[in-house]
Amino acid sequence: MAGDITQKGYEKKRAKLLAPYVPQTQGVDPALQKESRPQMPVPSATPASASSSSSKFHRARSGGARDERYRSDIHTEAVQAALAKHKEQKMALPMPTKRRSTFVQSPADACTPPDTSSASEDEGSLRRQAALSAALHQSLQNAESWINRSVQGSSTSSSASSTLSHGEGKGTSGSLADVFANTRIESFSVPPDVTATTSTPSARPAAIDLPPSGIVKGMHKGSNRSSLMDTADGVPVSSRVSTKIQQLLNTLKRPKRPPLKEFFVDDFEEIVEVPQPDPNQPKPEGRQMTPVKGEPLGVVCNWPPALEAALQRWGTTQAKCPCLTALDVTGKPVYTLTYGKLWSRSLKLAYTLLNKLGTKNEPVLKPGDRVALVYPNNDPVMFMVAFYGCLLAEVIPVPIEDAGGQQIGFLLGSCGIALALTTEVCLKGLPKTQNGEIVQFKGWPRLKWVVTDSKYLSKSPKDWQPNISAAGTEPAYIEYKTSKEGSVMGVTVSRVAMLAHCQALSQACNYSEGETIVNVLDFKKDAGLWHGILTNVMNKLHTISVPYSVMKTCPLSWVQRVHAHKAKVALVKCRDLHWAMMAHRDQRDVSLSSLRMLIVTDGANPWSVSSCDAFLSLFQSHGLKPEAICPCATSPEAMTVAIRRPGVPGAPLPGRAILSMNGLSFGVIRVNTEDKNSALTVQDVGHVMPGGMMCIVKPDGPPQLCKTDEIGEICVSSRAGGMMYYGLAGVTKNTFEVIPVNSSGSPVGEVPFVRSGLLGFVGPGSLVFVVGKMDGLLTVSGRRHNADDIVATGLAVESIKTVYRGRIAVFSVSVFYDERIVVVAEQRPDASEEDSFQWMSRVLQAIDSIHQVGVYCLALVPANTLPKTPLGGIHISQTKQHFLEGSLHPCNILMCPHTCVTNLPKPRQKQPGVGPASVMVGNLVAGKRIAQASGRDLGQIEDNDLVKKHQFLTEVLQWRAQATPDHPLFLLLNAKGTTVCTATCLQLHKKAERIASVLCDKGHLNAGDNVVLLYPPGIELITAFYGCLYSGCVPVTVRPPHAQSLVATLPTVRMIVEVSKAACILTTQTLMRLLKSREAAGAVDVKTWPTIIDTDDLPRKRPAQIYKPPTPEMLAYLDFSVSTTGMLTGVKMSHAAVSGLCRAIKLQCELYSSRQIAICLDPYCGLGFVLWCLCSVYSGHQSILIPPMELESNLFLWLSTVSQYKIRDTFCSYSVMELCTKGLGNQVEMLKARGINLSCVRTCVVVAEERPRVSLTHSFSKLFKDIGLSSRAVSTTFGSRVNVAICLQGTSGPDPTTVYVDLKSLRHDRVRLVERGAPQSLLLSESGKILPGVKVVIVNPETKGPLGDSHLGEIWVNSPHTASGYYTIYDNETLQADHFNTRLSFGDAAQTLWARTGYLGFVRRTELTAASGERHDALYVVGALDETLELRGLRYHPIDIETSVSRTHRSIAECAVFTWTNLLVVVVELCGCEQEALDLVPLVTNVVLEEHYLIVGVVVVVDPGVIPINSRGEKQRMHLRDSFLADQLDPIYVAYNM
Repeated sequence: MAGDITQKGYEKKRAKLLAPYVPQTQGVDPALQKESRPQMPVPSATPASASSSSSKFHRARSGGARDERYRSDIHTEAVQAALAKHKEQKMALPMPTKRRSTFVQSPADACTPPDTSSASEDEGSLRRQAALSAALHQSLQNAESWINRSVQGSSTSSSASSTLSHGEGKGTSGSLADVFANTRIESFSVPPDVTATTSTPSARPAAIDLPPSGIVKGMHKGSNRSSLMDTADGVPVSSRVSTKIQQLLNTLKRPKRPPLKEFFVDDFEEIVEVPQPDPNQPKPEGRQMTPVKGEPLGVVCNWPPALEAALQRWGTTQAKCPCLTALDVTGKPVYTLTYGKLWSRSLKLAYTLLNKLGTKNEPVLKPGDRVALVYPNNDPVMFMVAFYGCLLAEVIPVPIEDAGGQQIGFLLGSCGIALALTTEVCLKGLPKTQNGEIVQFKGWPRLKWVVTDSKYLSKSPKDWQPNISAAGTEPAYIEYKTSKEGSVMGVTVSRVAMLAHCQALSQACNYSEGETIVNVLDFKKDAGLWHGILTNVMNKLHTISVPYSVMKTCPLSWVQRVHAHKAKVALVKCRDLHWAMMAHRDQRDVSLSSLRMLIVTDGANPWSVSSCDAFLSLFQSHGLKPEAICPCATSPEAMTVAIRRPGVPGAPLPGRAILSMNGLSFGVIRVNTEDKNSALTVQDVGHVMPGGMMCIVKPDGPPQLCKTDEIGEICVSSRAGGMMYYGLAGVTKNTFEVIPVNSSGSPVGEVPFVRSGLLGFVGPGSLVFVVGKMDGLLTVSGRRHNADDIVATGLAVESIKTVYRGRIAVFSVSVFYDERIVVVAEQRPDASEEDSFQWMSRVLQAIDSIHQVGVYCLALVPANTLPKTPLGGIHISQTKQHFLEGSLHPCNILMCPHTCVTNLPKPRQKQPGVGPASVMVGNLVAGKRIAQASGRDLGQIEDNDLVKKHQFLTEVLQWRAQATPDHPLFLLLNAKGTTVCTATCLQLHKKAERIASVLCDKGHLNAGDNVVLLYPPGIELITAFYGCLYSGCVPVTVRPPHAQSLVATLPTVRMIVEVSKAACILTTQTLMRLLKSREAAGAVDVKTWPTIIDTDDLPRKRPAQIYKPPTPEMLAYLDFSVSTTGMLTGVKMSHAAVSGLCRAIKLQCELYSSRQIAICLDPYCGLGFVLWCLCSVYSGHQSILIPPMELESNLFLWLSTVSQYKIRDTFCSYSVMELCTKGLGNQVEMLKARGINLSCVRTCVVVAEERPRVSLTHSFSKLFKDIGLSSRAVSTTFGSRVNVAICLQGTSGPDPTTVYVDLKSLRHDRVRLVERGAPQSLLLSESGKILPGVKVVIVNPETKGPLGDSHLGEIWVNSPHTASGYYTIYDNETLQADHFNTRLSFGDAAQTLWARTGYLGFVRRTELTAASGERHDALYVVGALDETLELRGLRYHPIDIETSVSRTHRSIAECAVFTWTNLLVVVVELCGCEQEALDLVPLVTNVVLEEHYLIVGVVVVVDPGVIPINSRGEKQRMHLRDSFLADQLDPIYVAYNM
């Protein structure tokens, strides 16, 4: 295994996977171990007494013997052999990581008591910890070899710093692989951890800007700064997470299925592969089949003309004969209904239904109306009376299961049912409203309930007789069936079909009058109804009905009934055979010698053969005859399809078919020769029914007859079959009126057939074989698999330790143009994490080996939590619905998209680039203009004398202090909205002078020294800034550390202090104490701080003179910021740039001294700092300052301030807007009540350095429209590190425009505009208007050639206020030139110097008119180049993937994605309960695959607030990546997708 961790690690893993099969080995691989977090309390040992209370029987089957429908010893051997073969191919799957609390089993009360074997749990945990620490020690020693290998194994494209990230690859490390490639890492000392933002998991810590340990933009390669090299991107190399990822990569390197070569075009650019037929696949070779006829239906002279006539005959002539015996809960006979009683009570009911429910003129029921029968499974007597009562009254009974199911409501509605019959007991049990009426169930029509207990029935008058006519095609009853999708339909059976079916069964089973039969099946439908209620009366049989509830407590009860009543026939399912075998030890003296027929009604399940064999071998000694076992096949539509006739004693038993699974998946019958592991052994289900005809047609498409060696759907034509789905004409035609066609498509005969929904073939001797159901068909990549077969394989994999009572559900979901197989099993309460994971990985191998199909998702849920059918089976369609809705709550999950999804488009190969010149010529030929745009020309706009007179901001302040000394410039508000501090022009000037003198006296600073300003947002920050300018020092504003999370926030401060080479720190007394505190010493070295001066109490002293810079190009201040990629970057702002910027903003926003603006932003970098500290001094307007953190204690603060001061222009950040949208969304009425009105607002500007968050700004506008906010007010700005303000909406000019672009094209670096509502479309909004004096051009980042209108490229900017370069320790000239002073490679005669923003975007000329009178050019920002992920040769913006993920489940609070060694990692914050954590894994995987054509490698579920977010509201993805790899996230769950 190339690239595995170490040889030793591999050996350990191998030992781990083989452990159950070899004598106990020592040493266990920690990477596969269950996470044992030392701080978690170890669960105490389960008291042994817990299980003794449960009954003896329960203990015998507590872990649930497997679901025996699928029991097959042959198959178990096959599976073991297949797994043994896999074992030789060494493979290690990384085990998911989960927090202890996540897998505490939820419904404890519903579980069987755990075995006592879990008592040694606590020792195990301790041992595990020891193993874990030993192993970590070991991997630390071996990390070196792993690094070298991992560098070869992983490609560098995983980091987004490819050629596009401004050629940064040369200077900085974008990814672990890059660091490794440049240096040999010698020491592993772990760096200061600046990533642990999880100190307060409950709430997000106040926004924190976090650079990783020491990545500084523009750092030189040669300079080996130790802190960078200690760790790879801040990741301790031996982290457990990266080991698991390495394991995952190794697993993914295993060879896949052969690639499929053909394509179909899904869209014009990304081509999805379609499966092409395998040239070697088996093809049917036989001739076309001819329909097979059953024996003729014999004519018996005394057969009645209708079933009701038979009842009348026996009821009047044989009144004392027993008809039906019911059992009590212990399995003892409790009541026997005679034929006389059945006749008289049915008659009473019929009379009551027709005559006593309404008035004479308006009867409630008329013949032909449908009536629901709601009877419990343990009351066959009441049901039988109700059923025959309806037949005699000529109303149509519709037996249904327990009341309440929504789908049943659909059936009742489609049948037009208004009346329900039930028993008194049952009615009492139904939920009632407060006034005693029966609750209206969801989706049900309004029903009138009628109780049919004898005491409520009226005796019919002597002269009243029911109308019993000869059986015709009028409906007799409706039997319900549930389709694969979960909808319930009613199959209508006519009176003649009911009669003919009874005749056919009587002939096939050779029933004779007075025989006793034992029925264990549901008497309301299928074989239980046909034999036990209908054919029973036809032949005057005596039925003993054994309810399911009795079977649960006494599984042998049916065998005892056969013995006690010397029954001739028993109706059972494989489940009953199996239960009887399990409990067989309790009963030695039973005899089954009286049985001439043991009808196995789910004989159509291909796995029934082994149950029958096992039962026979056990009970042959009890007199069971081999020829008595009679499997049969049934379906609601075709009724009894085939049944094995009772054999002659001593005659040879029918043969078996041993079929090749591979052949079956291609729909072909091949006797299995090659590999005995993948064989399916099936028994026949006898011959076609008397009077019937059968053919086999292709399961999909037109009903073309199959060839003799082909598997198809069995179709039956006979008088005894359903006639239609009631009320559903369209579906009916397709199922009940099928005329088979031959290969040329012409019909064969005129006789219509009914599709049975069973898949099979007719074998030698016209024996019918069934291999599966249409409902269980899973068609994956063109091959057919059967859900039951896959269940059987899962059970054959030593499921006893893991699977609860053999409960496994298999279904397929449609993801990315194909069906994907999902396996869900219930996990035993006492199953260990190890066993479960072991079982899961082996099930994957077994299914792959035997069925040659991959499983997309394998989930384990706590015992008893899967939705059940009324008789306790798993409700497949509901399980599937829960899975897709994310409400299944698995406790273990394993997704294998990498191995299953083979139809992804080919990765894009980068084409050799077209030269920039040809691109330009191409654009000219196509009539496309070059994509450029500019703001108004600064030169043409006359400003007041201010600009001519004062070049520097310090001069402006001095001039204002003289001209308008008392004009207030700043107002600072607290959380209550009261003004805590103001500053007039003169006060600001005076305070600045004092600070300047302190800097000279105390700090002994010279002009040009850098000074760090460490203040909370407020006016002190502003005065300190001007104080620095007055003394000639260069201010650097830094966000103060957070007292509660010093460890996380202080290192950032420390780093900026170091990188900026600050000579002094100005701050408040409180912060000064914090910097020198013991807590701070725990995070950084506090002895090496530069001089710290607190500015709380300043001496009243003026400086000798106020410094005036010699040239405007001199440095005014440094702007440091941490980018979202975790890069700490400082840029230099000159005095000229400051004046230019302030002037551009003043013109764009029309700011002058009589205006007020409100600012709710962080004032530490970018445009936020400029608006907070600089603009008011330049333009003279008054700024109302609202520190964003005050909003946390008073959400109304910002909006009420805007309303109170009637502010026309306000600025905020996305974090503030989100806080208001989420927090005040449902309090708009309260805002109105407080009198808050926003109609005064002309512009509400979000300051940002990212793609506009259209959905947030739209919802903000929509929400607050009710309190007067204009829909046109909200806009966003755009800035970057090289130029902090490129766009700003301002007051004039057209509103921001929006466009929809195609997401698929964006991945290919193209822009394709689409209509609203187009699939895969993305709404983009213009980022405000370009500021005066700013020019923008769109450039191909690789060739540096200009691009045409509406083409995607890097945004380059030229303006007087562009920063003059990066401020770094090592002056890396090439980077400086490339980012700040670069020229187009072609087509720019003026040779303009441009700065590269590092953002992708495009310019589009609109129909609107700009302020200049020309057509307006809109700039659309798509995203930062640094952030983009390059996967499969395409470029993805994380926000697009995150948007898709956030939509998938209501419990996803926030989401972030990043890549690691080419794997896509998705981190989601869970705001629901921890049980939902694993629901998110498949949903996240599905949506990213469907919408982005990407396979997620790792899904990490964390607590709310774990994803770090900076002050601008941007996610710090690289930080998150570092924390994840350093194993610092404390995730709830980590799933590694295979």
